Amino acid sequence: MPIGRQSPQSHWLHNNEFDQIRNIRYRFNMNTSALPARTFAAFLFDMDGTILNSIEAAERAWAAWARKHGLDVEAFLPTIHGVRGIETISRLQLPGVDPYAEVREVLHAEMEDMGGVRAIAGAPKFLASLPEDRWAIVTSSPRELAIRRLDAAGLPHPKNFITGEDVENGKPAPDCFLLAAQRLGQPIEDCLVFEDAPAGIRAAEAAGASVVVVTAAHERPIGTVHPSILSYEALVAHHLAEGGLRLGPAA
Repeated sequence: MPIGRQSPQSHWLHNNEFDQIRNIRYRFNMNTSALPARTFAAFLFDMDGTILNSIEAAERAWAAWARKHGLDVEAFLPTIHGVRGIETISRLQLPGVDPYAEVREVLHAEMEDMGGVRAIAGAPKFLASLPEDRWAIVTSSPRELAIRRLDAAGLPHPKNFITGEDVENGKPAPDCFLLAAQRLGQPIEDCLVFEDAPAGIRAAEAAGASVVVVTAAHERPIGTVHPSILSYEALVAHHLAEGGLRLGPAA
């Protein structure tokens, strides 16, 4: 939810996507498909809902903002996840509202509320096991909020860090994942994305990456064609001699 004045790219946000997520509270069905068996050059992680759970804090801040503007809070909250705040607010087309000023207001509220922010089970150990030049965080959050939440959750700051300010088009556009792969010096087709939200999954698909869906932070199911994991506790990354990474079950 960056405060920089990027142009909102609403053409990436399909109307039926928002109709879909308005009717759920984000818990993906556990997909019984096997984890990807191939070798990957790098892992790309969304942050909120994927390696840490900040939903309670985020929804408190956004619910207060929604009530201030007379919105239906229950219908509105599912639309905030996985996308930048500027796109969330601009899409509403509220009369007399400066979206950038409103984003700064919400960001201030989010920065002040770290209550309930915590790591997804197993994420600290899993991330610590990865070579620093083989993974990145790719989040829609602004950098200062992302760092604050990583610290609150006890997670490391990555060497490679893509935040909402770094791209012109936020998720579900593929820009953020393409930039992460570029910075890592790896083809996006050889990257595995860990995501939890429809916008992020669509961004990864559009980029050409493989996807694993993380379900830990969500409450109600929707289907996904991608393999899914509840947490990282039963997962291990095997480091191959040629430098690649392969997922497998923990011993």
